Amino acid sequence: MRAPHDWLDHDAGPVVRPYAMTQGRVAPSGGEFDLVAFVVATMSQAAPSPSLQPEHHAIVGAACEPTPIVELASKLDLSLGVVRVLLGDLRSAGLISLYEPPAACQPHDVDVLKAVVNGLRAL
Repeated sequence: MRAPHDWLDHDAGPVVRPYAMTQGRVAPSGGEFDLVAFVVATMSQAAPSPSLQPEHHAIVGAACEPTPIVELASKLDLSLGVVRVLLGDLRSAGLISLYEPPAACQPHDVDVLKAVVNGLRAL
């Protein structure tokens, strides 16, 4: 079950637009990362920083154990674009670590892809 948000009016829709949460940014600082990468908080949420938004704190709180980026976006009911930008902020601040699965970092093996296509054709 999803938690209610202060910025969401179910009759009118979102009161705060995604670009306001990211301050107009559309790409994460420090480079791109795979959406299936795992996020884990490196510090507890003990002392809130005044420079972080409530969404930053929600991400750190939800990432107390390794969680895929797409699952974080779903849990927090935020768009993937917003979550990616906010994760870039948190990564720059050293509050999270990102772990990409090895398969996401390596190019696909063409022979394996051909075998899959041939197997599907044989069905």
